[in-house]
Amino acid sequence: MIGELPKSLTVGGVEYPIETDFRNILVFFSACNDPELGPAQKMEILLRRLYRDGYDKIPQENLEEAMEQAKWFVDCGREQDERRPPRKLMDWEQDEAIVFPAINKVASCETRSVPYIHWWTFAGYFMEIQEGTFSTVLGIRQKKSQGKRLDKWEMEFYRNNKKVCDLKKRYTEEEQEEIDEWKRLLRKTR
Repeated sequence: MIGELPKSLTVGGVEYPIETDFRNILVFFSACNDPELGPAQKMEILLRRLYRDGYDKIPQENLEEAMEQAKWFVDCGREQDERRPPRKLMDWEQDEAIVFPAINKVASCETRSVPYIHWWTFAGYFMEIQEGTFSTVLGIRQKKSQGKRLDKWEMEFYRNNKKVCDLKKRYTEEEQEEIDEWKRLLRKTR
C-alpha cells in the first residue's frame, strides 16, 4: 500500500514481524565495516537483528529469500542496480559527528534521542540532506574518488579538515599487528 511503512516481511508465504528502528540497521552497517567478519557473518547479523525472534523459525530452505527481503528492506524498497557497487564515500561510525547534525536539521529534532524512527523515515531524512559540513565532506570524497580536481575553496577545506575528510581504512587485528610491527622496525632504523 502506498505510504505505509513495512513492519513485517513475507518469507516462504509466512509473514514475519521485523525490527524497523533505524538503530537496528546502523548496527548492521557497523558490522559491515568490521574487517574481522566475513560476508556470511555480516548477513547473519542482519537477519538476526531484523527478524529477531522469528529468525530461528525461518526454515533453512527459505533463508535466501529472507536475505533478499532483508536487502529490500534495507534498500527502502528500491531495486538495486546489479552493476558493481559504488565506492564507499561515508562511514556511519566515523561520520557520526557530522551526519547526525545534518539529519537532525532535516528532521527538526535530535533523532538519536527519539525512542523510535522507522528505518525508511530515517533514510528519507538522510536523502534530503542539503548544504552543510556533511555534504561538503561527501562532495570532496566523491571528487577525490573519481580523480577530479577540487575547487580552491574545497582544497582549503580539505587541508584544514583532512581527518574528517579522509575515510580511515579498517584492518583486521592480524593486519594491524603487522602494520604496527613494520612501524616499530622502521623507527628502530632511523
